[in-house]
Amino acid sequence: MRPQVSLAWLTSLWGGLLLQSAEPGPWQTLFPEDGVPRGWVVRAWNDVSQPAQGNPVWRVERGVLTGGEPRGSWLMSEQTYGDFELEFEFRLGERGNSGCALRAPLSGDPAFDGLELQMADFRYNTAAQASELTGGLYRAVAPEEQVYRPTEWNRYFITCHGSRVQVQLNGQAILEVNLAEQTTAVKRHDGTNAPPLKDRPRRGHIGFQELSRDGSHVEIRHARLRALE
Repeated sequence: MRPQVSLAWLTSLWGGLLLQSAEPGPWQTLFPEDGVPRGWVVRAWNDVSQPAQGNPVWRVERGVLTGGEPRGSWLMSEQTYGDFELEFEFRLGERGNSGCALRAPLSGDPAFDGLELQMADFRYNTAAQASELTGGLYRAVAPEEQVYRPTEWNRYFITCHGSRVQVQLNGQAILEVNLAEQTTAVKRHDGTNAPPLKDRPRRGHIGFQELSRDGSHVEIRHARLRALE
């Protein structure tokens, strides 16, 4: 009798071989100095082609990056990235809301025109869908398990390689997506359709969002990235 090999196992093996074949470059510290980050721009939370209202200042102090007042901004990299590994630690307040932009253009909303890996305390929006909470690709794919630790430091390890996105949170695998298979349109905040994940860019900017409601700010530390050539 021929042994049965599951499609899931083959898919996992194929993804692992792809990642092993990518030769990583050196790790790059994203925020190596205190002060206003160099090589980054501050943009509006819902359209990164526009300046953020109120001119909020993102700043690094003692190695920790925080967003500024008023709420409603993205800190976006000037540099673009395609295939990469990204890791960082983050902490939110009780009504904290942030996100990590992946391969986003410098126009439109990273959540709908690029990718946004969500970072949000459940108290920010108690009616939120699973894909709108920490570990989800915003409104598109929910994490396999919710392992976010409220008001504590949490650690993301993110891999983007071709059409594959893999995410670990606090050392646990919570998301593995083949973007090419994601064909469903995603609803924007105004109810119109955003492109399905299969049509999102494979290269773009990374960024961090500040949209907390409780007067606190997202905190980011130990952020580093390496390209997969």
